[in-house]
Amino acid sequence: MWRAIVETALLFLTPFVAYALFHLLQRRWPFVRELWHGRIVSLLTIAGLLVAIVGVVTIGLTRLNQGAYVPAHVENGKLKPGRFE
Repeated sequence: MWRAIVETALLFLTPFVAYALFHLLQRRWPFVRELWHGRIVSLLTIAGLLVAIVGVVTIGLTRLNQGAYVPAHVENGKLKPGRFE
């Protein structure tokens, strides 16, 4: 569960990090209030939501071929780990 939350949060934060790196590469300190006005934050938020949605859908579609999950169980006195079939 944590993995899904962290992946989505990282995908959402990528536009903000890219914007900060852009200003760092231009030799400007990116953490100045004037660079983060309302319009920029709104655009970065929308871009972050789009990246997160596309990323979650892509991850969901690429993991469809895993099959059914068989949980861990005891077979002939030995513990068999869980797996996808």
